[in-house]
Amino acid sequence: MKYSSLLFIAIAISTIVFAQKNNAVQIKKNNTSSISKPNIIYILADDLGIGDVSAYGSDSNHTPVIDKLAKEGIRFQHCYTAPLCGPSRALILTGRYAFRTGAVNQDMCANIKPSEEVMMPTVLKSAGYVSAMIGKWGQLPLNPSDFGFDDYIRFKGSGVYWNKAKGKEEIYTENGVDKSLGKNYMPDLMHNHMVNWVSENKNKPFFLYYSLAQVHSEILPTPDSKPGGDVYADNIAYMDKLVGKLLKTLDSLGLRKNTLIVLMGDNGTASLYAKRGTINGKQLSGKKGEMLECGGLVPTIANWPGVITPNQVSETLIDASDLLPTFADVAGAPLPTKNILDGQSFLPQLLGKKGKPRDWIFCELGNKWYVRSDKWKLNNNNELFDMSNSPFEEKLVTNYSNNKTANEAYIQLKKVLDNLNPAGGIVDNAGGSGRHANKTKKGKK
Repeated sequence: MKYSSLLFIAIAISTIVFAQKNNAVQIKKNNTSSISKPNIIYILADDLGIGDVSAYGSDSNHTPVIDKLAKEGIRFQHCYTAPLCGPSRALILTGRYAFRTGAVNQDMCANIKPSEEVMMPTVLKSAGYVSAMIGKWGQLPLNPSDFGFDDYIRFKGSGVYWNKAKGKEEIYTENGVDKSLGKNYMPDLMHNHMVNWVSENKNKPFFLYYSLAQVHSEILPTPDSKPGGDVYADNIAYMDKLVGKLLKTLDSLGLRKNTLIVLMGDNGTASLYAKRGTINGKQLSGKKGEMLECGGLVPTIANWPGVITPNQVSETLIDASDLLPTFADVAGAPLPTKNILDGQSFLPQLLGKKGKPRDWIFCELGNKWYVRSDKWKLNNNNELFDMSNSPFEEKLVTNYSNNKTANEAYIQLKKVLDNLNPAGGIVDNAGGSGRHANKTKKGKK
Protein backbone atom coordinates (compact mmCIF):
# COMPACT_ATOMS: atom_id res chain seq x y z
CA MET A 1 0.00 0.00 0.00
CA LYS A 2 2.79 2.39 0.93
CA TYR A 3 4.65 1.60 -2.27
CA SER A 4 1.45 2.05 -4.33
CA SER A 5 0.78 5.41 -2.70
CA LEU A 6 4.30 6.60 -3.38
CA LEU A 7 4.05 5.38 -6.95
CA PHE A 8 0.74 7.19 -7.36
CA ILE A 9 2.20 10.43 -5.97
CA ALA A 10 5.26 10.11 -8.19
CA ILE A 11 3.11 9.59 -11.26
CA ALA A 12 0.91 12.53 -10.30
CA ILE A 13 3.90 14.83 -9.81
CA SER A 14 5.41 13.67 -13.11
CA THR A 15 2.11 14.33 -14.86
CA ILE A 16 1.90 17.85 -13.40
CA VAL A 17 5.52 18.65 -14.28
CA PHE A 18 5.06 17.29 -17.80
CA ALA A 19 1.87 19.31 -18.20
CA GLN A 20 3.60 22.48 -16.98
CA LYS A 21 6.53 21.94 -19.32
CA ASN A 22 4.21 21.16 -22.20
CA ASN A 23 2.13 24.24 -21.39
CA ALA A 24 5.26 26.40 -21.24
CA VAL A 25 6.37 25.08 -24.60
CA GLN A 26 2.88 25.73 -25.97
CA ILE A 27 2.88 29.29 -24.58
CA LYS A 28 6.29 29.86 -26.11
CA LYS A 29 5.06 28.51 -29.42
CA ASN A 30 1.96 30.67 -29.23
CA ASN A 31 4.00 33.77 -28.41
CA THR A 32 6.41 33.02 -31.22
CA SER A 33 3.50 32.49 -33.55
CA SER A 34 1.78 35.68 -32.47
CA ILE A 35 4.84 37.88 -32.97
CA SER A 36 6.29 36.10 -36.00
CA LYS A 37 4.33 38.42 -38.29
CA PRO A 38 3.51 41.44 -36.13
CA ASN A 39 1.92 44.50 -37.65
CA ILE A 40 4.28 47.46 -37.98
CA ILE A 41 3.05 51.03 -37.64
CA TYR A 42 5.54 53.81 -38.27
CA ILE A 43 4.25 57.25 -37.27
CA LEU A 44 6.30 60.15 -38.65
CA ALA A 45 5.38 63.56 -37.23
CA ASP A 46 6.32 66.59 -39.31
CA ASP A 47 8.78 69.07 -37.75
CA LEU A 48 8.40 67.47 -34.32
CA GLY A 49 11.52 68.15 -32.27
CA ILE A 50 12.36 66.81 -28.83
CA GLY A 51 11.31 70.17 -27.35
CA ASP A 52 7.77 69.56 -28.60
CA VAL A 53 7.15 66.37 -26.61
CA SER A 54 6.49 66.38 -22.87
CA ALA A 55 7.99 62.90 -22.48
CA TYR A 56 11.31 64.55 -23.37
CA GLY A 57 10.73 67.38 -20.89
CA SER A 58 9.05 70.02 -23.08
CA ASP A 59 8.15 73.13 -21.12
CA SER A 60 5.50 74.35 -23.56
CA ASN A 61 3.63 71.33 -24.87
CA HIS A 62 1.62 68.48 -23.40
CA THR A 63 1.47 65.11 -25.18
CA PRO A 64 -0.20 62.65 -22.79
CA VAL A 65 -0.86 59.91 -25.37
CA ILE A 66 2.70 59.94 -26.70
CA ASP A 67 4.01 60.10 -23.13
CA LYS A 68 1.99 56.99 -22.28
CA LEU A 69 3.40 55.21 -25.33
CA ALA A 70 6.88 56.04 -24.04
CA LYS A 71 6.08 54.97 -20.48
CA GLU A 72 4.76 51.64 -21.70
CA GLY A 73 7.67 51.16 -24.09
CA ILE A 74 11.09 52.59 -24.83
CA ARG A 75 12.18 56.19 -25.37
CA PHE A 76 15.37 56.72 -27.36
CA GLN A 77 17.52 59.69 -26.38
CA HIS A 78 19.83 59.59 -29.38
CA CYS A 79 17.98 59.05 -32.65
CA TYR A 80 19.20 61.12 -35.62
CA THR A 81 17.95 61.79 -39.11
CA ALA A 82 18.53 64.39 -41.83
CA PRO A 83 17.56 67.91 -40.66
CA LEU A 84 15.04 68.50 -43.47
CA CYS A 85 11.89 66.61 -44.49
CA GLY A 86 12.67 65.41 -48.05
CA PRO A 87 16.18 64.08 -47.36
CA SER A 88 14.97 62.66 -44.04
CA ARG A 89 12.14 60.68 -45.63
CA ALA A 90 14.36 59.38 -48.40
CA LEU A 91 16.88 58.21 -45.79
CA ILE A 92 14.18 56.53 -43.69
CA LEU A 93 12.45 54.70 -46.55
CA THR A 94 15.61 53.48 -48.32
CA GLY A 95 17.97 52.86 -45.39
CA ARG A 96 20.68 54.59 -47.44
CA TYR A 97 22.63 57.79 -46.94
CA ALA A 98 21.94 60.76 -49.19
CA PHE A 99 25.30 60.72 -50.95
CA ARG A 100 24.31 57.27 -52.26
CA THR A 101 20.68 58.04 -53.28
CA GLY A 102 21.19 61.67 -54.29
CA ALA A 103 18.61 62.95 -51.79
CA VAL A 104 20.97 65.59 -50.43
CA ASN A 105 18.54 68.49 -50.90
CA GLN A 106 14.80 68.95 -51.28
CA ASP A 107 14.80 69.15 -55.08
CA MET A 108 17.19 66.25 -55.64
CA CYS A 109 14.89 63.93 -53.69
CA ALA A 110 12.67 64.02 -56.77
CA ASN A 111 15.37 62.23 -58.77
CA ILE A 112 14.97 58.96 -56.86
CA LYS A 113 13.66 56.20 -59.14
CA PRO A 114 11.85 52.96 -58.23
CA SER A 115 14.16 51.14 -60.64
CA GLU A 116 17.17 52.25 -58.58
CA GLU A 117 16.03 52.39 -54.95
CA VAL A 118 14.16 49.77 -52.89
CA MET A 119 11.88 51.17 -50.20
CA MET A 120 10.33 49.68 -47.06
CA PRO A 121 7.03 48.39 -48.50
CA THR A 122 8.80 46.38 -51.20
CA VAL A 123 11.11 44.82 -48.62
CA LEU A 124 8.22 43.87 -46.33
CA LYS A 125 6.06 42.63 -49.20
CA SER A 126 8.49 39.72 -49.64
CA ALA A 127 7.48 38.59 -46.12
CA GLY A 128 3.77 38.72 -46.92
CA TYR A 129 2.97 42.23 -45.68
CA VAL A 130 0.40 44.59 -47.17
CA SER A 131 1.20 48.28 -46.84
CA ALA A 132 -0.34 51.73 -46.80
CA MET A 133 1.07 55.27 -46.89
CA ILE A 134 -1.09 57.86 -45.16
CA GLY A 135 -0.32 61.58 -45.40
CA LYS A 136 2.68 63.55 -46.53
CA TRP A 137 4.76 62.13 -49.37
CA GLY A 138 6.98 65.20 -49.24
CA GLN A 139 9.49 65.90 -51.95
CA LEU A 140 9.62 62.28 -53.05
CA PRO A 141 8.69 61.62 -56.70
CA LEU A 142 5.75 59.87 -58.36
CA ASN A 143 3.25 58.24 -55.98
CA PRO A 144 3.68 55.85 -53.05
CA SER A 145 2.29 53.00 -55.17
CA ASP A 146 5.26 53.37 -57.53
CA PHE A 147 7.53 52.44 -54.61
CA GLY A 148 5.54 49.42 -53.45
CA PHE A 149 2.68 50.72 -51.29
CA ASP A 150 -0.59 48.86 -51.84
CA ASP A 151 -2.75 51.74 -50.67
CA TYR A 152 -2.27 55.44 -50.11
CA ILE A 153 -3.80 58.82 -49.46
CA ARG A 154 -1.47 61.78 -49.89
CA PHE A 155 -1.76 65.54 -49.98
CA LYS A 156 0.21 67.96 -52.11
CA GLY A 157 3.02 69.82 -50.38
CA SER A 158 3.40 70.13 -46.61
CA GLY A 159 1.22 71.02 -43.67
CA VAL A 160 -2.16 70.81 -45.41
CA TYR A 161 -5.05 71.29 -42.97
CA TRP A 162 -7.96 73.31 -44.44
CA ASN A 163 -8.83 75.14 -47.63
CA LYS A 164 -7.40 78.54 -46.79
CA ALA A 165 -8.97 80.77 -49.44
CA LYS A 166 -12.07 80.82 -51.61
CA GLY A 167 -11.40 79.70 -55.14
CA LYS A 168 -8.18 77.91 -54.15
CA GLU A 169 -8.98 74.30 -53.51
CA GLU A 170 -6.52 71.96 -51.81
CA ILE A 171 -6.16 68.69 -53.73
CA TYR A 172 -5.29 65.31 -52.29
CA THR A 173 -4.76 61.99 -54.05
CA GLU A 174 -6.36 58.75 -52.94
CA ASN A 175 -5.03 55.68 -54.75
CA GLY A 176 -4.44 57.55 -57.99
CA VAL A 177 -7.58 59.68 -57.91
CA ASP A 178 -7.29 63.44 -57.28
CA LYS A 179 -9.96 64.80 -54.96
CA SER A 180 -10.89 68.20 -53.53
CA LEU A 181 -10.51 68.76 -49.82
CA GLY A 182 -13.74 70.76 -49.60
CA LYS A 183 -14.74 71.48 -46.00
CA ASN A 184 -12.83 68.51 -44.62
CA TYR A 185 -9.93 68.74 -42.18
CA MET A 186 -7.05 66.91 -43.83
CA PRO A 187 -5.71 65.18 -40.67
CA ASP A 188 -9.19 63.79 -39.98
CA LEU A 189 -9.59 62.70 -43.60
CA MET A 190 -6.28 60.84 -43.35
CA HIS A 191 -7.31 59.24 -40.08
CA ASN A 192 -10.61 57.98 -41.48
CA HIS A 193 -8.91 56.47 -44.52
CA MET A 194 -6.40 54.79 -42.25
CA VAL A 195 -9.07 53.31 -39.97
CA ASN A 196 -10.89 51.85 -42.96
CA TRP A 197 -7.70 50.35 -44.37
CA VAL A 198 -6.58 48.84 -41.06
CA SER A 199 -10.06 47.37 -40.53
CA GLU A 200 -10.02 45.81 -44.00
CA ASN A 201 -6.57 44.32 -43.46
CA LYS A 202 -6.81 43.29 -39.81
CA ASN A 203 -6.35 39.61 -40.67
CA LYS A 204 -3.13 40.19 -42.62
CA PRO A 205 0.27 41.33 -41.42
CA PHE A 206 0.44 44.98 -42.39
CA PHE A 207 2.89 47.88 -42.55
CA LEU A 208 1.39 51.33 -42.02
CA TYR A 209 3.45 54.43 -42.78
CA TYR A 210 1.46 57.20 -41.09
CA SER A 211 2.99 60.49 -42.18
CA LEU A 212 1.23 63.16 -40.12
CA ALA A 213 0.45 66.70 -41.28
CA GLN A 214 1.19 68.20 -37.86
CA VAL A 215 3.08 70.25 -36.96
CA HIS A 216 4.35 71.66 -40.24
CA SER A 217 3.61 75.33 -40.82
CA GLU A 218 1.53 77.22 -41.91
CA ILE A 219 0.05 76.45 -38.49
CA LEU A 220 -3.74 76.77 -38.65
CA PRO A 221 -6.41 76.32 -35.97
CA THR A 222 -7.56 72.75 -35.35
CA PRO A 223 -11.20 71.68 -34.94
CA ASP A 224 -10.54 71.87 -31.17
CA SER A 225 -8.96 75.35 -31.18
CA LYS A 226 -10.61 78.20 -29.31
CA PRO A 227 -10.27 81.92 -30.12
CA GLY A 228 -7.18 83.48 -28.60
CA GLY A 229 -5.54 80.16 -27.78
CA ASP A 230 -2.03 78.89 -28.50
CA VAL A 231 -2.50 77.47 -32.02
CA TYR A 232 0.85 75.70 -32.10
CA ALA A 233 0.08 73.94 -28.81
CA ASP A 234 -3.36 73.14 -30.24
CA ASN A 235 -1.73 71.37 -33.18
CA ILE A 236 0.60 69.40 -30.93
CA ALA A 237 -2.42 68.39 -28.86
CA TYR A 238 -4.46 67.40 -31.93
CA MET A 239 -1.60 65.29 -33.26
CA ASP A 240 -1.42 63.59 -29.87
CA LYS A 241 -5.20 63.07 -29.99
CA LEU A 242 -4.95 61.42 -33.43
CA VAL A 243 -2.34 59.00 -32.12
CA GLY A 244 -4.73 58.18 -29.29
CA LYS A 245 -7.57 57.53 -31.75
CA LEU A 246 -5.31 55.17 -33.68
CA LEU A 247 -4.54 53.24 -30.49
CA LYS A 248 -8.25 52.93 -29.70
CA THR A 249 -8.83 51.54 -33.19
CA LEU A 250 -6.12 48.92 -32.66
CA ASP A 251 -7.62 48.00 -29.30
CA SER A 252 -11.12 47.68 -30.73
CA LEU A 253 -9.86 45.37 -33.47
CA GLY A 254 -7.78 43.28 -31.07
CA LEU A 255 -4.55 44.23 -32.85
CA ARG A 256 -2.64 46.21 -30.23
CA LYS A 257 -0.67 43.32 -28.69
CA ASN A 258 0.53 42.15 -32.08
CA THR A 259 1.62 45.57 -33.30
CA LEU A 260 4.97 47.31 -33.09
CA ILE A 261 4.52 51.09 -33.07
CA VAL A 262 7.43 53.42 -33.69
CA LEU A 263 6.76 57.17 -33.43
CA MET A 264 9.38 59.65 -34.59
CA GLY A 265 9.92 63.22 -35.78
CA ASP A 266 11.17 63.77 -39.34
CA ASN A 267 13.55 66.57 -38.29
CA GLY A 268 13.90 69.23 -35.63
CA THR A 269 11.39 71.94 -34.74
CA ALA A 270 10.80 74.60 -37.42
CA SER A 271 12.52 77.97 -37.01
CA LEU A 272 9.38 79.91 -36.08
CA TYR A 273 8.71 77.68 -33.08
CA ALA A 274 12.15 76.50 -32.01
CA LYS A 275 12.56 79.11 -29.26
CA ARG A 276 9.44 77.87 -27.45
CA GLY A 277 10.78 74.30 -27.49
CA THR A 278 12.78 74.54 -24.29
CA ILE A 279 13.45 71.66 -21.90
CA ASN A 280 13.66 72.43 -18.19
CA GLY A 281 13.98 76.10 -19.09
CA LYS A 282 16.99 75.54 -21.35
CA GLN A 283 17.22 76.46 -25.00
CA LEU A 284 18.14 73.60 -27.34
CA SER A 285 21.04 73.73 -29.76
CA GLY A 286 19.75 73.72 -33.32
CA LYS A 287 16.49 73.41 -35.24
CA LYS A 288 15.09 72.26 -38.56
CA GLY A 289 17.45 72.84 -41.48
CA GLU A 290 20.56 73.20 -39.30
CA MET A 291 23.47 70.86 -38.70
CA LEU A 292 23.47 71.66 -34.99
CA GLU A 293 22.31 68.89 -32.65
CA CYS A 294 18.55 69.43 -32.69
CA GLY A 295 18.36 69.77 -36.45
CA GLY A 296 18.71 66.01 -36.74
CA LEU A 297 18.08 64.75 -33.18
CA VAL A 298 14.42 63.70 -33.06
CA PRO A 299 12.01 62.17 -30.54
CA THR A 300 11.72 58.42 -31.09
CA ILE A 301 9.49 56.05 -29.14
CA ALA A 302 8.84 52.33 -29.64
CA ASN A 303 5.92 50.46 -28.12
CA TRP A 304 5.06 46.76 -28.42
CA PRO A 305 2.90 45.38 -25.58
CA GLY A 306 4.24 42.18 -24.06
CA VAL A 307 7.44 42.35 -26.09
CA ILE A 308 9.12 45.66 -25.26
CA THR A 309 9.71 46.09 -21.53
CA PRO A 310 7.98 49.24 -20.23
CA ASN A 311 9.65 52.29 -18.69
CA GLN A 312 12.85 52.13 -20.69
CA VAL A 313 15.00 55.11 -21.60
CA SER A 314 17.73 54.11 -24.04
CA GLU A 315 21.02 55.85 -24.73
CA THR A 316 21.58 53.65 -27.79
CA LEU A 317 22.64 55.56 -30.90
CA ILE A 318 19.98 55.22 -33.60
CA ASP A 319 20.46 56.32 -37.21
CA ALA A 320 17.33 56.84 -39.36
CA SER A 321 18.83 54.43 -41.89
CA ASP A 322 18.37 51.73 -39.22
CA LEU A 323 14.58 51.70 -39.54
CA LEU A 324 14.40 49.67 -42.74
CA PRO A 325 16.64 46.80 -41.53
CA THR A 326 14.90 46.85 -38.13
CA PHE A 327 11.45 46.49 -39.67
CA ALA A 328 12.77 43.79 -42.01
CA ASP A 329 14.19 41.99 -38.98
CA VAL A 330 10.84 42.22 -37.17
CA ALA A 331 8.97 40.91 -40.22
CA GLY A 332 11.47 38.20 -41.10
CA ALA A 333 12.02 39.78 -44.51
CA PRO A 334 15.30 39.44 -46.43
CA LEU A 335 17.18 42.68 -46.96
CA PRO A 336 17.61 43.95 -50.51
CA THR A 337 21.02 43.20 -51.99
CA LYS A 338 20.86 45.55 -54.97
CA ASN A 339 22.50 48.49 -53.19
CA ILE A 340 24.69 49.19 -50.18
CA LEU A 341 22.55 49.54 -47.05
CA ASP A 342 23.80 51.86 -44.33
CA GLY A 343 21.38 50.91 -41.58
CA GLN A 344 21.59 48.14 -39.03
CA SER A 345 18.78 46.53 -37.05
CA PHE A 346 18.11 47.70 -33.50
CA LEU A 347 15.59 44.92 -32.86
CA PRO A 348 17.89 43.40 -30.18
CA GLN A 349 17.68 46.67 -28.24
CA LEU A 350 13.89 46.66 -28.55
CA LEU A 351 13.87 43.16 -27.09
CA GLY A 352 16.09 44.20 -24.16
CA LYS A 353 19.22 42.53 -25.49
CA LYS A 354 22.61 44.13 -25.86
CA GLY A 355 23.11 43.16 -29.51
CA LYS A 356 25.69 45.18 -31.41
CA PRO A 357 24.71 48.82 -30.96
CA ARG A 358 26.15 51.53 -33.18
CA ASP A 359 29.34 53.36 -32.33
CA TRP A 360 28.38 56.34 -34.51
CA ILE A 361 25.62 57.93 -36.59
CA PHE A 362 25.95 59.94 -39.80
CA CYS A 363 24.02 63.11 -40.64
CA GLU A 364 24.02 64.91 -44.01
CA LEU A 365 22.22 67.82 -45.64
CA GLY A 366 23.25 69.82 -48.71
CA ASN A 367 27.01 70.18 -48.75
CA LYS A 368 27.44 69.55 -45.00
CA TRP A 369 27.76 66.37 -42.99
CA TYR A 370 29.05 65.02 -39.72
CA VAL A 371 29.59 61.77 -37.89
CA ARG A 372 28.75 61.57 -34.21
CA SER A 373 29.58 59.16 -31.39
CA ASP A 374 27.96 59.23 -27.96
CA LYS A 375 30.09 62.17 -26.79
CA TRP A 376 31.83 63.64 -29.85
CA LYS A 377 31.00 65.05 -33.28
CA LEU A 378 33.28 65.59 -36.28
CA ASN A 379 32.05 67.51 -39.32
CA ASN A 380 33.26 67.86 -42.91
CA ASN A 381 35.19 71.01 -41.96
CA ASN A 382 37.34 68.83 -39.72
CA GLU A 383 35.88 70.46 -36.61
CA LEU A 384 35.58 68.35 -33.48
CA PHE A 385 32.85 69.09 -30.93
CA ASP A 386 32.49 67.99 -27.34
CA MET A 387 28.84 66.87 -27.06
CA SER A 388 28.84 65.98 -23.36
CA ASN A 389 26.33 68.78 -22.64
CA SER A 390 24.05 68.13 -25.60
CA PRO A 391 21.34 68.84 -26.59
CA PHE A 392 21.92 72.27 -25.05
CA GLU A 393 25.53 72.91 -26.00
CA GLU A 394 28.16 71.67 -28.44
CA LYS A 395 31.61 72.89 -27.62
CA LEU A 396 34.22 73.30 -30.35
CA VAL A 397 37.48 71.62 -29.33
CA THR A 398 40.45 73.49 -30.80
CA ASN A 399 43.29 71.69 -29.04
CA TYR A 400 42.18 68.07 -29.31
CA SER A 401 45.71 66.91 -30.18
CA ASN A 402 46.72 67.88 -26.64
CA ASN A 403 43.85 65.95 -25.08
CA LYS A 404 44.23 62.18 -25.23
CA THR A 405 40.49 61.40 -25.03
CA ALA A 406 39.55 64.04 -27.59
CA ASN A 407 42.36 63.02 -29.91
CA GLU A 408 41.31 59.37 -29.80
CA ALA A 409 37.74 60.40 -30.60
CA TYR A 410 38.97 62.51 -33.51
CA ILE A 411 41.01 59.64 -34.96
CA GLN A 412 38.08 57.25 -34.67
CA LEU A 413 35.53 59.59 -36.24
CA LYS A 414 37.93 60.73 -38.97
CA LYS A 415 38.38 57.10 -39.97
CA VAL A 416 34.60 56.68 -40.22
CA LEU A 417 34.25 59.77 -42.43
CA ASP A 418 37.14 58.70 -44.63
CA ASN A 419 35.58 55.27 -45.12
CA LEU A 420 32.17 56.74 -45.94
CA ASN A 421 33.66 59.35 -48.29
CA PRO A 422 30.48 61.41 -48.82
CA ALA A 423 32.35 63.80 -51.13
CA GLY A 424 32.94 60.88 -53.48
CA GLY A 425 29.21 60.22 -53.83
CA ILE A 426 26.37 62.32 -55.24
CA VAL A 427 26.85 65.93 -54.16
CA ASP A 428 24.55 68.92 -53.77
CA ASN A 429 23.79 70.72 -57.04
CA ALA A 430 22.27 73.86 -55.54
CA GLY A 431 23.47 76.35 -52.94
CA GLY A 432 24.43 73.81 -50.30
CA SER A 433 21.69 74.56 -47.76
CA GLY A 434 19.72 71.45 -48.61
CA ARG A 435 16.60 73.49 -49.32
CA HIS A 436 15.01 74.15 -52.71
CA ALA A 437 17.39 75.48 -55.35
CA ASN A 438 15.09 78.38 -56.29
CA LYS A 439 14.91 79.51 -52.66
CA THR A 440 18.67 79.21 -52.31
CA LYS A 441 19.21 81.43 -55.35
CA LYS A 442 16.92 84.08 -53.88
CA GLY A 443 18.90 84.01 -50.67
CA LYS A 444 16.04 82.56 -48.66
CA LYS A 445 16.62 80.32 -45.69
